[in-house]
Amino acid sequence: MKRKFFVRKALLIILFVPTVITVLTFVVMSLWNSVLTEVIPVKHVSFWQAMGILALSKILFGFGGGKGPGRHSFWWNKRMQSKMRSMSPEEREKFKEEMCRRINFWHMPDRYCDVPDNKKD
Repeated sequence: MKRKFFVRKALLIILFVPTVITVLTFVVMSLWNSVLTEVIPVKHVSFWQAMGILALSKILFGFGGGKGPGRHSFWWNKRMQSKMRSMSPEEREKFKEEMCRRINFWHMPDRYCDVPDNKKD
């Protein structure tokens, strides 16, 4: 059962990834040739040049995956609010102090923390 699942998944990836790359390359080529050649004096690009531009932009600007700031922040905020409501005032204060201590560990200024810096002299 698991083997069938992984074979199907592998086939789907083998078909899906090149299709997505081809479509994205075509979009980059079309936008470049229709927009940039009108706005600034640049030459038209071929499909392979557009693929190179796409690869270069992905290397320079990232792939858009991963958990960055703002990703799933709504659900995280809801979950944290729920946890904070269930804490006693003492637990809440202890939690805030611990978070401020962790932020201060990196010596980052935080306007919400009144905890002294933990620098070792």
